[in-house]
Amino acid sequence: MDAPGTDDQLRQRLTPMQYHCTQEAGTERAFSGEYVDEKRAGTYRCVVCSEALFDSATKYDSGSGWPSFWEPVDESLVDRHVDQSLGMVRTEVTCASCGAHLGHVFPDGPRPSGERHCINSACLLLDPADED
Repeated sequence: MDAPGTDDQLRQRLTPMQYHCTQEAGTERAFSGEYVDEKRAGTYRCVVCSEALFDSATKYDSGSGWPSFWEPVDESLVDRHVDQSLGMVRTEVTCASCGAHLGHVFPDGPRPSGERHCINSACLLLDPADED
């Protein structure tokens, strides 16, 4: 896992959208992220610290406009926080290793978890599975 770095280092290393989403709890526009329609097998890692967060086997098309997963690789890898911004109550998810904002989780996902982790593409890096 990579060390996140100072604010100046993060601004230099991340794109403006990656920084905005991970450090300022921003959101990319629906259907604009690079992983919305991604179908390759692999592991989705935190763009800030490289922690493995989601497996492609749990990714599904929610129609929301953001990559959606029904569960993280391990529940201990994401932290949940009450988010009362924008005049509503939601559950924010952040990387447990570095604190980067990832997106939100909603109780309207598929089985077996019934959850939809709605994650900004800008917060993720896909580590493709080996294709032997």
